[in-house]
Amino acid sequence: MFSLTVADHIMVAHSFRGEEFGPAQRVHGATFVVEAEFRAPKLDDANLLVDIAAARVELRRILDAIDYRNLDDEPRFTGQNTSTEFLCHHIHGALAEAVRHGRLGAGGKAVRSIKVLLRESPLAWASYEADLA
Repeated sequence: MFSLTVADHIMVAHSFRGEEFGPAQRVHGATFVVEAEFRAPKLDDANLLVDIAAARVELRRILDAIDYRNLDDEPRFTGQNTSTEFLCHHIHGALAEAVRHGRLGAGGKAVRSIKVLLRESPLAWASYEADLA
C-alpha cells in the first residue's frame, strides 16, 4: 500500500460539556498540527498517489472553515463536544468528499483509505482512519 501525507495547522477556541472535562468546560484555545494520510494500492500513470499540491490546497480549504474560530459558535457543531477525536472525524469526512469529487487528481481514484491525525502537543494526539465507501 502506498501512502502520502500532507500537513497543516489550525488554532481554535472551544469548550466542552460534561464534568469529565474538568477545567476544559471553560472556553480555551487549542493549536493542532493536522496530518492527512492518503493510501492507495497503486499509483496513477504519472506514478503519483494523489496530486500533493491539490491535497495541500484541499486540506487548507477544509481547515480554513474552522481556523481561528470559536467552534462553540459554529452552527454545524451545535450540541457537539468538539474533541480532538471529533475533529479528526469531521476533517476525514470532508477529505473523503474531496476524493470522491476528484479534487486530488487522477490518482485520487485509487485512494482506498484516509487517516487524519491531530497533534495537540508532542505528547498527545488522536486520529481517525477509515476506508472510503
